[in-house]
Amino acid sequence: MLTLADVLEALTSTRPANASALVAEGVIDSRQATPNSLFIAIPGENTDGHLHLDDAFKRGATFALIQRDADASFRTLDLRGGLSADSPLNLDAPLCLRVDNTVAALQQIARFWRRKLTNLRVVGITGSVGKTTTKETVAEILSLHYRTLKSPGNLNNEIGLPLTILKLNERYERAVLEMGFYVPGEIQLLCDIAQPQIGVVSNIGTVHAERAGSQEAIFRGKSELPAALPPDGVAILNFDDPWVRKMEEKTKARIFFYGLSPESHLWADQIEGLGLDGIRFRMHYGKETIYMRVPMIGRHSVHTALRAAAVALNDGITWQEILEGLSRGQTQLRLATVRSESGALILDDTYNAAPESMMAALNLLDELDGRKIAVLGDMLELGQYERVGHDRVGVRAAQVAKILLTLGPRAHFIAKAARQAGMKESAVLEFEEIDLLIDWLKNNLTSRDVVLIKGSHGLRMDRIASALEVNS
Repeated sequence: MLTLADVLEALTSTRPANASALVAEGVIDSRQATPNSLFIAIPGENTDGHLHLDDAFKRGATFALIQRDADASFRTLDLRGGLSADSPLNLDAPLCLRVDNTVAALQQIARFWRRKLTNLRVVGITGSVGKTTTKETVAEILSLHYRTLKSPGNLNNEIGLPLTILKLNERYERAVLEMGFYVPGEIQLLCDIAQPQIGVVSNIGTVHAERAGSQEAIFRGKSELPAALPPDGVAILNFDDPWVRKMEEKTKARIFFYGLSPESHLWADQIEGLGLDGIRFRMHYGKETIYMRVPMIGRHSVHTALRAAAVALNDGITWQEILEGLSRGQTQLRLATVRSESGALILDDTYNAAPESMMAALNLLDELDGRKIAVLGDMLELGQYERVGHDRVGVRAAQVAKILLTLGPRAHFIAKAARQAGMKESAVLEFEEIDLLIDWLKNNLTSRDVVLIKGSHGLRMDRIASALEVNS
């Protein structure tokens, strides 16, 4: 277990003999503090963690990292000048540990702790779309064979990943960590902390292009994962994505391709979408052919299954365990289905949206029976790909949906492209206010309708599904 001695050694290279207190986990929200936790006080846009030290200690935190002077009522050990191994220290809790920068200190502790866990094997996962579902699926399979920790939710950045590592102890054999990309060098930093031996890249899309600048920049950022893998590691790459395939040149690790092409090491064919009942397909590996039916929703989920199986095959997992893990049905995280008062089936896929995930959701809608209604909102952070991304979605919506409702200024591009693709003018309705859109749905849905709701998280389109759901 992580101890105060580990924390102090990580930050000062000195390990006091009387620092045996356990550190159960790290938290950055005082409301999440638990007994024996380490509270990391981070100055933020909305609040400053230093203002919540008292709350964190009251909830059970024993130690806190701070980067500015705290209330005088809290004892503080200043670590900025290091520690003397010979000087007696009062390390009784509660105790504040003063550092130059609390985020950097958190990362250094995680880096130190990861290197002490010599029996741990780490799987790093990145990509524009599908990271979280892949992480969940991989962890589902590995946990059948190994004691496995996965990063909670989408804690995939320079703060979330170190916090996950602090949850590890010597009993864990595997960690499955999601790695997000926002700025150049971020994944390289995460890899330096986590030391992954297996790296998985799903795809290179246009989401976050507004920040990154271009797909080329996103490619360079995501390439930092395979580039960081050791020579005895494995880079699991999507053969079907030309950008990801190029990452073969970026790594010293062994390459393992997955995809729908027989040129891949692991590939699938005869894919059949079963609507909300899942998917059926064949998986090929060497001379083996495995017939699968799994409860993952949408034909695009075949790639998720391939990624998870690829990790498992490269980590000593049997086909029986792979089939069991994929069949558990616990990995369809974000698409929820509810019924409206009229009896319409509502597909709530409002967690987030990018052109790739929008197309996948429309493909799922296409598999279902009923009058198909697509409620699509703005896709944010697409940068230079904003117009072309919305246009692509509009064309596909025209092919799938009987009625299209759009929300937000960017979604006008979806509506325009749908009309140009042949959708009737009367079948396309554009809304700027979510309440008016909800009113239209309440007044016009029937029991034979299937309604897809999807848009970027910033639009809070989950409010539509909540308003329509029976007894909501």
